[in-house]
Amino acid sequence: MLTEVILPISLSIATLLCSLVAGFLFAFGLVVMPGIQRLNDKEFIRTFQVIDGIIQNNQPIFVLVWVGSVIFFITSAILSIGQLNEFLSLLIAGLLIYIFGVQLPTFTINIPLNNKLQTWDVINMNETTLKAARLHFESPWNRWNMIRTFFACLTSILLIILLLKI
Repeated sequence: MLTEVILPISLSIATLLCSLVAGFLFAFGLVVMPGIQRLNDKEFIRTFQVIDGIIQNNQPIFVLVWVGSVIFFITSAILSIGQLNEFLSLLIAGLLIYIFGVQLPTFTINIPLNNKLQTWDVINMNETTLKAARLHFESPWNRWNMIRTFFACLTSILLIILLLKI
């Protein structure tokens, strides 16, 4: 049957893309944020604005990976109905973890923080305003990035286990 061939391919692509998202979040938390954390408030905000600006300008490969991870994961879940009977619950658990632990916080917390940061005119902000703005942004952004990273890595582990089982 055609779905028996398509499911492993779809699941492999979902695993790769979700793992790339996990790696992106991991690298941001482990390298990017600690690196720019060492900058003064104005430099920190401006640097994050530039980095985030590349993402928000729909960098095509980033969009392909981020959106593709969800599309291939959902496609794999749909294709697995009736095929992965004993492993379907693992796949659904992984999908729910990914949606609620990675995607939902991204769109409800991290992106709104990014969008607010994009509105700041660092050239015309005084030191006190810069410091307050950074404090309002940096700590919650980092906390939620760690949460997203944990759930993205957990999702990748579940998908790898699932691929090894089928």
